[in-house]
Amino acid sequence: MSTFDPDALECLASIVEEGGFERAAQRLNITQSAVSQRLRSLEAQAGTVLVVRSRPLKPTAAGHLLIKHTKQLRLLRADLERDMQELAPSAMGGARDEERVSIAINADSIATWAMGALQSVVAQGLPLEIITDDQDFTQEWLREGQVLGCVTTLKQALRGCKVVPLGAMRYVAVAQAAYARQHLPHGLTAHNFRSMPFVAFNRKDDMQREFVNQAFGLKRVALRQVFVPSSEGQVRAVLAGWGVSVLPELLVRGLIEQGALVNLAPTEALPIQLYWHCWNLQSEVLDALSSALTQTAASALLQPLN
Repeated sequence: MSTFDPDALECLASIVEEGGFERAAQRLNITQSAVSQRLRSLEAQAGTVLVVRSRPLKPTAAGHLLIKHTKQLRLLRADLERDMQELAPSAMGGARDEERVSIAINADSIATWAMGALQSVVAQGLPLEIITDDQDFTQEWLREGQVLGCVTTLKQALRGCKVVPLGAMRYVAVAQAAYARQHLPHGLTAHNFRSMPFVAFNRKDDMQREFVNQAFGLKRVALRQVFVPSSEGQVRAVLAGWGVSVLPELLVRGLIEQGALVNLAPTEALPIQLYWHCWNLQSEVLDALSSALTQTAASALLQPLN
């Protein structure tokens, strides 16, 4: 089995993570020609192309494998850093920027409970990188080896990974109070939802449709939608009277209590079950991340669905 140069592996990961050779060179504090040379050397050792020079730049299947290996090496170094700090606090410096530990979390969890969960591990100096995506797609980052863990709606564990149920986030349909009085005086119903603009996160977001499907017993619906790729941005859009949105009850509870927003279907709520997936490895850093997320979720979310 070949032993790959750790610097060359970090170079490959940086090229993919930064989206190009120039930004990778800036991140690694080396020249762009040195980046190209390290990649060529690694490709020669691997015996195959590792990066497709396209726009956007993409790793090949072999490139994905080596990036996953690089992430695992980063995790080992983070574990070593953690242990050394306990044994000799003054002996080790902080982890290098390129040794980030990456996880993928859906935007709604970031906007509500996940940041508080991660406070303790970040305070300990973990060089954490959070990648955001729709909760139905975060597992693809883990499947490709781009992250070491993810919060997702996928129930079945991915190959080489373990899974823990976190609980269910409740989603409710809301609108700004004056907007609701003018356009939806009787709330959101099966007769008026088609005429309402819905504020969705992006084109991947099917939360609005799922809520309408469940609330009104419909199989297929077509909605008028505008897209705001931020959970907090969706709230601001609704407060500005852009339309209706289906948002985490955790995120809008205070605004409903204040009267700024109105729950348009108070008898309806859409529970979305979340799971934490991570590599099935022995790692104190990974255990600390898993513990922090699962403990916070247990108090912030509903109990896992049966």
